[in-house]
Amino acid sequence: MGVLSQPEEAVALVKLWVAARKMKRQIPPQEHWTFCYDMLQKVSRSFAFVIQQLGPELRNAVCIFYLVLRAMDTVEDDTSIPAEEKLPILRDFYRNAYDPNWRYSCGTNHFEVLMDKFRYVSMAFLELDHGYQKPIEEITRLMGAGMAKFICQEVETIDDYDEYCHYVSGLVGYGLSRLFHAAGTEDLASDQLSNSMGLFLQKNSIIRDYLEDINEIPKCRMFWPREIWSKYVDKLEGLKYEENSEKAVQCLNDMVTNALIHAEDCLQYMSSVKDNTNFRLCAIPQVTAIGTFAIFYNNVNIFRGAVKMRRGLIARIIDETRSMTDVYSAFYEFSSLLESKINDNDPTAALTRKRVDAIKKTCKSSGLLKRRGYDLEKSKYSSMLIMLALLLVAIIFGVLTPSDSVNMVLVYSK
Repeated sequence: MGVLSQPEEAVALVKLWVAARKMKRQIPPQEHWTFCYDMLQKVSRSFAFVIQQLGPELRNAVCIFYLVLRAMDTVEDDTSIPAEEKLPILRDFYRNAYDPNWRYSCGTNHFEVLMDKFRYVSMAFLELDHGYQKPIEEITRLMGAGMAKFICQEVETIDDYDEYCHYVSGLVGYGLSRLFHAAGTEDLASDQLSNSMGLFLQKNSIIRDYLEDINEIPKCRMFWPREIWSKYVDKLEGLKYEENSEKAVQCLNDMVTNALIHAEDCLQYMSSVKDNTNFRLCAIPQVTAIGTFAIFYNNVNIFRGAVKMRRGLIARIIDETRSMTDVYSAFYEFSSLLESKINDNDPTAALTRKRVDAIKKTCKSSGLLKRRGYDLEKSKYSSMLIMLALLLVAIIFGVLTPSDSVNMVLVYSK
């Protein structure tokens, strides 16, 4: 085992696999619920895990909330649908949750299946308590209207950017806060803090998806605000060309710096969450986001291909994020790693340092910091070799059977 460079991550992957197997037994046996939880796993593996840790009632409500919004997002994302057809679908999408006969063919892969069999989502929605149905309906209505607005309007200013992110993700924060309150587990959080939780995650996704969005066929999708990118290039697609690499990285750093302004609100929101399963649902994505921002910062590979956090580190975050001590520690360490990459010649370096300092100050003033030792560098050893070694240990100690280990390797290698 001495050759393992990241053994704690491999341990976390094994623990995550074991926990996921146990959670599968909690899924209601009815066909529509089986479909919903299976689909949740396919369209978002990491969110599926934290959602399934919730209590039964809230777990079902959040699962359906997520799938309804993913289905509507599939319509928005499909650039082959003419605007005149897409707009009324988005504006009226909230009605579809009440209609088990509704379906619409669009999207690809798992998302196409979700759209084709949306009746199962509707059937499950209709079984939810009215107190859960109303927030889901209201947020879906508002989000659909906002998505429709930006089908016809480009993201020009930073205000536009914040407004778009509010519609597609800030409202998710509103919805989760309302579902927590409906379950009786939390006080109703402020809209400002709920919104910031969504914006922090959405801006992470928009930065990550630059290349995929700009190369979208038949029509590119552009969510980086002109107010930022026009300082560096004449056209947004110019960022992907190698001759513009220096300017592209400066623009990227500007985008990351813009997102960091939401971090303190996120920390305040999470510190007020009482129920531990609700806390983990909120905290795990946020910790992953601050870590991913540290990976993105000053990283030209954003404009060359997919840039993601390694699976072992994600598994470790899922395993270790259980209290505000863990959150403050992770935000402090990842902010410090981002800070170490700041080039004083970067146009936004001073502002980046200011925002990182504010995050670190908030974390340090909590008095709850402990060392995590997070590392953003890739292991020099094969991740599969590490996984196989830890699986062997797990089998020896009876945590997994040999057949389980084969299944885990197959999933991990996808």
